[in-house]
Amino acid sequence: MANALLEITDLHIHAEDGTKILNGISLTVNEGEVHALMGPNGCGKSTLASSLLGSPEYVVEKGTIKFKGEDITSLDSSERGKKGMFLAFQYPQEFPGVSVLNFLRQTVEARTSKEISILNLRKQMLSWMERLDMDSAFADRYLNEGFSGGEKKRNEILQMALLEPDFAVLDETDSGLDIDALQVVANGVNEIRSSRPQLGVLTITHYQRLLDHLKPSHVHILVEGVIVDSGGFELVEKLDSEGYEAWL
Repeated sequence: MANALLEITDLHIHAEDGTKILNGISLTVNEGEVHALMGPNGCGKSTLASSLLGSPEYVVEKGTIKFKGEDITSLDSSERGKKGMFLAFQYPQEFPGVSVLNFLRQTVEARTSKEISILNLRKQMLSWMERLDMDSAFADRYLNEGFSGGEKKRNEILQMALLEPDFAVLDETDSGLDIDALQVVANGVNEIRSSRPQLGVLTITHYQRLLDHLKPSHVHILVEGVIVDSGGFELVEKLDSEGYEAWL
C-alpha cells in the first residue's frame, strides 16, 4: 500500500483582505504519484500552490495540511522547505547581486543542514545544466536577472534537482515555453522522478501538452475554489475537447 505523502483535508483559504478563494479542498498525493490540477483562470490553483508552501499572503480558515503524516498547517515556508517540500513558481523572481551558484549553495545547506563545498555543488549543477540545455555560464549570473521565460523555468527545475525534495508543486511551469523548451523542462522533471521514485508531484497547468510528457495518474478539475471532478487522464482529454463548460 502506498504511503500518503501530502494530505489536504477540507481546506478553506482566504486572502489577507478577506476574499474567500478555496472552499473545502481535500486531496491526497501518495509517494511516487503525479497529480495534475486544472481549472479556469481565477479558480484558486496558484492560491493552493502558494498555500501548500506556507505563503503569508493567504490565511487558512479551516482544514489541515499534513506532510508525511505531520500537521504542517501552521509552519512557515522555510520550515516546509526543510522538511522536503518544493514550489516551482509560475513567475520566478529576480535576485540582483545573488548568483545562481550562491543561491543554490544557501538553499541546499538550509535544506540539508549540512555544508556543501562550492566545487561539489558546481559539479552537480553543471551535470544538470547540461541535461536542461542551460549554458554553464548561468551558474555565475545573478539569479533570474535577464533570464528569458524559458531560462527561468529551467532554473526552477535545476533547483528542484539539487534540493532533492520529497514533494514538488509545479505552478504552471509550462507557461511561456515553446515546444522545445517544454520538452526539455518535462524531461528534466522525469529524470528527477527516475532518480527519486518516491517523489510526489502536483502539477498545475492549463494545457495537455505538459501532461502528455508527465503522464499524471490523477487529474483534478478545480472550479471556483472547489474540486468538482477527479479521475485519470481521460479528464485531460475531455477538457481538451470540450473545455470547462462541462463543469460550469
